[in-house]
Amino acid sequence: MDALTLDQIRVFIAVSDAGSFSRAAKSLNRAQSAVTYAIQKLEGEIGVAVFDRSAYRPVLTEPGKALLVRAKRIAEATSGFRNQASSLARGLEPELPIALDPMFPMPLVVEALKAFSDRFPSVPPRVHVRSLGAAAQLVLDGTCTLGLLPFVITDLTSLKTFPILHTELVPVVAPGHPLATEAGPIETETLHRHVQLVLSDSSDLTAGRDYGVLSSRTWRIADLGAKKSMLLAGLGWGSMPAHMVRDEIERGELKRIDPAGFSQLTARLVLGAAYSAERSLGPAATWMVDHLRHWTT
Repeated sequence: MDALTLDQIRVFIAVSDAGSFSRAAKSLNRAQSAVTYAIQKLEGEIGVAVFDRSAYRPVLTEPGKALLVRAKRIAEATSGFRNQASSLARGLEPELPIALDPMFPMPLVVEALKAFSDRFPSVPPRVHVRSLGAAAQLVLDGTCTLGLLPFVITDLTSLKTFPILHTELVPVVAPGHPLATEAGPIETETLHRHVQLVLSDSSDLTAGRDYGVLSSRTWRIADLGAKKSMLLAGLGWGSMPAHMVRDEIERGELKRIDPAGFSQLTARLVLGAAYSAERSLGPAATWMVDHLRHWTT
């Protein structure tokens, strides 16, 4: 099928849409004979008839119906190829890699990605989910252009950052956990007898730093979803972003507790966006940064 052309496929679709060779010729601004010849060449190349011409108007054959679906996919892919090539020629990025900390409320992230996709359909986002310093590391090493992450790292001058929102960190336990029966502030001595589930950082950026650790017994978990599952199972106590445990608290599956000194350490976390101060942003990334700034509260 070396002689099969995109033009023949385009004519095939046009005749099917128009319902006649003459109307297709008019829509394509060609002579009817040229349209007829293109279909004949197409059928000669593929070895089957795509139209039954025995009636007054051409009717798709069964093979024609099946091939029309694929022809439209080819035309759509070709259009996408052309549009992306044009975008790249204008300096638009081929993709937008984003480092996302799971503490970010997903409805806001989804809204931003939807708006971005509507604005830049040829630039697919590539989302890397990492916790704490690991998200910042992806931005620092150039793997990701943007980062949506908590501002636990404030001493990186190579990153430009701006705050977007605050999230409350809520200390919780399962209702069957011994700490669930403790009333009022829970003293450090009591906390030391129980395991605290702590989100760990897989990067070296926060090596040796602990945030909100009050117990001498800790389990380190690198995934926030796994930490939540362990809390629900009663394996320990720990803090979670309020939006991630609100429903579980309302249903009684988790109970909020009051560790003494917790609110002074890290009860409120700033979440924001970060990008490299050493690398320039392309048009799509610049648009996303401007869009994210409208989130700022």
